[in-house]
Order: sequence, then structure tokens, then C-alpha cells
Amino acid sequence: MYYPEEVIEEVRTRNDIVDIVSQYVNLQKKGSNYFGLCPFHNEKSPSFSVSPQKQMYYCFGCGAGGNVITFVMEYENDTFPEAMKRLADRAGVKLPEIEYTQEERAREDKRSTLLEINKLAANYFYYHLHQPHGKIGYEYFKKRALSDDTIRRFGLGFANKTGNDLYQYLRAKGYGDEILKESGLVTIEERGTYDKFWNRVMFPIMDVNSRVIGFGGRVLGDGEPKYLNSPETLVFDKSRNLYGLNYARTSREKYMLLCEGYMDVIAMQQAGFQNAVASLGTAFTSQQAMLLKRYTELVILTYDSDGAGVKAALRAIPILRNVGLSAKVLNLKPYKDPDEFIKNMGADAFRERIANAKNSFLFEIEVLKRDYQMQDPEQRTKFIHAAAEKLLEFTEPLERDNYIQAVAGEQMIPYKDLRNLVNRLGLSRGVGDRSGQNSEYGNSPGGREKRKKVDRDEGIRRSQRLLLTWLIEKPKLFEKVRGIVGPDDFDEPLYHQVAEMVFAEQEKGTLNPAEILNHFINDEEQYKEVAALFHANLKESLNNDEQKKAFSDTVLKVRKHSLDEASRSASDIVQLQKIIQEQAALKTLHIDIDS
Repeated sequence: MYYPEEVIEEVRTRNDIVDIVSQYVNLQKKGSNYFGLCPFHNEKSPSFSVSPQKQMYYCFGCGAGGNVITFVMEYENDTFPEAMKRLADRAGVKLPEIEYTQEERAREDKRSTLLEINKLAANYFYYHLHQPHGKIGYEYFKKRALSDDTIRRFGLGFANKTGNDLYQYLRAKGYGDEILKESGLVTIEERGTYDKFWNRVMFPIMDVNSRVIGFGGRVLGDGEPKYLNSPETLVFDKSRNLYGLNYARTSREKYMLLCEGYMDVIAMQQAGFQNAVASLGTAFTSQQAMLLKRYTELVILTYDSDGAGVKAALRAIPILRNVGLSAKVLNLKPYKDPDEFIKNMGADAFRERIANAKNSFLFEIEVLKRDYQMQDPEQRTKFIHAAAEKLLEFTEPLERDNYIQAVAGEQMIPYKDLRNLVNRLGLSRGVGDRSGQNSEYGNSPGGREKRKKVDRDEGIRRSQRLLLTWLIEKPKLFEKVRGIVGPDDFDEPLYHQVAEMVFAEQEKGTLNPAEILNHFINDEEQYKEVAALFHANLKESLNNDEQKKAFSDTVLKVRKHSLDEASRSASDIVQLQKIIQEQAALKTLHIDIDS
């Protein structure tokens, strides 16, 4: 989706960020900025800052940052075009007509039509639940202790026992067989037309924006299959959505509760645990893990306590870990699932279990132990070796040592013995060393040199990042570095791109951080890194001699690195001599910040 830069900038400038953010966050003015509790992570002390001067926001706690467009995208989970339309409508800006290819237009029209059909079907099922023939479905929900408010909130319904009444209803609304077949709600064959769902209680599946994208149905009676989901369609991808996330994403809890079934989510949210979600009738996927990562850093697995639930948890744990999420596992015993637990023990007891949820790795070790007869010395030794092998999954020495201590304490194994075993096994695989302080580069002279080079490169990146931040935060510093450093001295590609914009805008006297950010809006990782450049907390910077020296040293370090790199690629002796002269002059250069 493409909008000209001038249109994006008009929408941004016509929506004051303080006005927009204050609709979602209680802001209080402190100095020149506004502060409040971050809406993107759970916190007790305000670290979320909104700058009216820069027209940007930044959280010093979780690192979320951007301009008014990205705030709406993050908070409302809008796409870029959706956020643009929302803000344009608010400000009375008429957006240009989007030019689609014929194929794109047909696809968008079909998506819109499928969403319309799903919405009509959801309303239809809800209506039938409250009719006399739907009493069987209504009684099912009541037996599961659901309130009328909960039934309404989740749009729960009933699919009639007749064979094709939904089909007839949708046909009467003007929809043809071809699009109805693509909706996944009906089966159209030579021998006849049938509703996919009948004699089932219905669970509309919504995306994060509460649009109905599919359905799940549970049969009433002994029919098969017991649970039936919509097939994948143009608007429904099981692997990229989570049931209940449209409500869970607005929860202020610092974790998400991941469970197996729709009823678990509904029961937990009804009991006050709004941060509950479930996968959609399939195994948990990496795409779903990435979706969760937008909203939390910690996932608590609340799968059934039976063998199948344990296997599901063991499958989900590495998926969560691989996308950078922490995971814990809830102990539901003696009950089978969260719904049953809450009905018998209540919400307070469930909350206590959450507080005592087990670290996912220690849970894996506990499950691993079940394969061994711990009273048998030989079996116990095998278990300890298996646990040591698993501890090698942690490549960072400090983290691995912390887990060695935890496993040793839980399993009553002498810490030093377990650590030595892990290190011996690690050495045989090239993972560890005898001190437990391994390095991915090893301890050979070549490995140490590689490590030094990585450290040097990161040090240069840090200096370039810090210098850019100083110049953005305090534009007066440009006069101090004019003629000493410029955009070409920032050789990190992203920083070079930002530096070119910042230096050019500063020369014109129109430095506008929020506008610069627009250039990175389509790359989430770059956007976050650039946003951080504009929001370093430098209020106390350069107020004493030590800080002034730090700034001067950073300028010189960036310039020296640039000259060193240029000397390596000099094309002739004249160019090299010029670089050597500049390197010599740099040693006597003094940057006077006070003048």
C-alpha cells in the first residue's frame, strides 16, 4: 500500500500526538514532556514519554517508540493503511484513491465479501441460539456456567439441525454459490448443498480487530467430529491467529495465558483473566508465537494436565523460546483444565497457581525425570547425564550456570558435580570449557582475535549511535562538530541513512524527528532502532566536565574510525598522504562545547 510522503506527513501533522495518546493513556506534564503508564507493557511507575516538540513517544521501560501513526498501529493493531485512514478521518484529510491492479482489486473485494458473510453468519448463529429450537445449545452454555453477558461478548451461537438453512439465508441475502463455497460455511456438490456446521454450538473466531474470520463448532450429542473448525480461507489462517486475542491484547497483565480450547479461554476471561488465548484447533505454531510477542514477553502455558496436555506443552516451549519469549507452565492438578479448576477452586486459587507457575525448562527436566526409576542408582545416573545434556542448550555461560544451580537444587544433585559434568560434555561437543565460561569463538588465539574484532565493531556502532542521539537531542551541537564529522563518517548502513537525513535537515534548520521516522515505517526492526535514536534520556548530558569530555571523545572516535577505514581503501599515494595528515591533526583537535 503506497501513499506519497506529503500525504503521510499531512496526516501526521494534522493529528497532535498528545491529543491522540491521551485518548488511551492518562498523561501528566513534567517539564516539556508528558508521562504516563506505558500501554504496551505492564508497569507501576510511568516510563512512557510523549514529546509535543518532537511529536513522538518513547517508553524507557520496553523501548516502544514512534510517531502518532505508529502509536495507532501498535495500540489498535492496525495495518499502516488502516491507521492512516483512522487518523485521516479524524483530521478531515481526504486520502487519495488507492490504485489497485485488477487482480489486487478483485482480491480485496473478495476479502471484504467474505468478512461480510462471516459477520452475517455469526449474527445468524447467535439469533438461533435464542430461539426455541436453539434451547439445546443455550442449555449447553448454561451448564458450562456461562453468563448471558459472556455469551453475548463472544457472540456464541447455535447451528440448526436442518441441513442447509444458513445456505438458504445467505443466498437470500444475494450471495452466489461460488463465494459461499469459498467462505467455508457450505459444501456445494452435485448431489446437493449442505451447511458445514449443523447441530453444533458455535464459536465465532475473531481477528485482533474483532472481525469474524472463521468459526469453531462443538457437536451436541454423539456426532463426529466432536470439534469442527472452518477450513482455511482468504481471511482465515489458523496458524496466524489466536482465539480471544482481540480481548487479551488490551489486558494490562504482563503475561499471556495460553490454553488449548475455546471454552478454557471463555471461562478464564469470564473469571477475570482477560489475557487468555488459545490456538485454533491445531498445534501451536511459530507464527502464533510471533503474534504473542507483539503483546508480551512471558507466556504461561495452561494446557490440560493429562498426557496430551503435557506433550502439547513440551512442543510449545521451544517454539516460544525460539522467538525470544519466556515461558512458564501452570500446575492444574488435581483438575484437568483451567475451566474445571476455576469452577472448583475459584479465581483466587487460580491466580495463586499463576504466581507459582513453573519455569518451562525446569518443567522439561521434571518431565524428563519421569522416564527414569530414580530409586535405581544406574537409572538416576542416566537421568543426571540426560539433564546435563539438556543444560547444554544454553549457550550463554551465565544463563547456563544459573540453570545448573536451579536443576542441582531441585533434583538434589551436588552443584559442582553437575557443573563439571555439563562442562565435560560441553568440551566434547565444543560448547563449554572447564571454567564454565565458554565463548562461541573459543580460546584459541584466532578465536580471541575474532572476539576482539566483534567487540571493536560493536564499540564503533555504539559510538555512532550515541553521537547521532546527542546531535538529535541537542541541535546546537552541530556547530561544534561542523567540519569534523559528517554523514559519511557513519559507516553503519542504518546510521548512515539517518545521519544523511539529520544533517540535511539541520542545515536547513528544519530537523523533524517524527517526519524522518516515516521513512522507516515499513521495517519494524529498523523503525524501533531509529526511534530509540530520537529518545535517549540525555537531560543531564554535557552538564559537567566528564560528560563534555565523553562527547568530545565520541566525536573523535567516530572520525578516527572513518579515517582508518578510508586509509585501508585509499586508491593512490596522494589520497593516503591526505588521510595521514588528517589522522595526525585529529590528535591535537579540541572540541570546545562551552564556547
